Amino acid sequence: MSAAPVAVIDIGSNTIKLLVAARDAAGHLQPVASHTLDARISAGIGGAAPRLGDEGLARGVAAVTELVALARAHHPVALQLVATSAVRDATNGGDFQARVHAATGCTVRILSGDEEANLIGRGLTTDPALAALRDFHVFDLGGGSLECLRFANRQLTTGFSLPLGCVRLTERFIASPAAPFDAASEAHLREHVRAALRARNFSGEGAPAVFAGGSMTTVRAITGAITDLGMEATPPYITTGQLENLLSRLRPLDLAARQIIPGLPPTRADVFPAAVATMLEIAALGGFEGFHHSLRNLRWGLAAELLGAT
Repeated sequence: MSAAPVAVIDIGSNTIKLLVAARDAAGHLQPVASHTLDARISAGIGGAAPRLGDEGLARGVAAVTELVALARAHHPVALQLVATSAVRDATNGGDFQARVHAATGCTVRILSGDEEANLIGRGLTTDPALAALRDFHVFDLGGGSLECLRFANRQLTTGFSLPLGCVRLTERFIASPAAPFDAASEAHLREHVRAALRARNFSGEGAPAVFAGGSMTTVRAITGAITDLGMEATPPYITTGQLENLLSRLRPLDLAARQIIPGLPPTRADVFPAAVATMLEIAALGGFEGFHHSLRNLRWGLAAELLGAT
């Protein structure tokens, strides 16, 4: 690496992730270290007045504290902590910020929806696997929100955030997440997703689509477990047919059965049917036959921002 590293901790609704990255001699962004912890700080955000529960707050602070220690071991020239939908929308998000600062001495930057979307876009443009794409859509589905972006000639032209995360939708539309995914719940959820996207005049416009975030990573992890390839060895293009087959497999299973599906983290099993249904509704509305998958999203955009300013 030609430059000292920077570190980013992304405090998401489901997971909290660390990326330590630096530029190589050619100026390309490269990972130095990464780590992910399941925390689910977002339990309770589906209500009219979203609030982080005490257990979620405690899990989140503990996870951030652990990741800050891991980051500092790499002696980064900059360390930035950011929070997205769960903390942004919570009535007690400031309490979470205060607890993290007391535990680590670090300040949490709460990103607006527009900032989050733009940084995801910046991260995607660092992915060499997407270098051939010029005009394309990007979607990033988390626990609290769905980010939607449009690129023309690799420049971000439109970006917005919608409260359509899989935790939020599960709490709102699925009465019993431990039960099989029933047809009525799925229909109501997909109708809500469709209406929210139409309200923003969303259209596929014939351009290809990229999907980032943990939900599509989980789809690939399940595929990798089935084929014994491992997630990163699976094809990075996921067809709508694959998603339909996966949802057909999930629908009749209760939570206990979903939790033992190879490749599906047990902590994500309750919200995963909602995530796949949301992906399929996006595909149906946009006319997409599938999605390119990228692991380079928000954290990579923040790392690029920090290194650009370092």
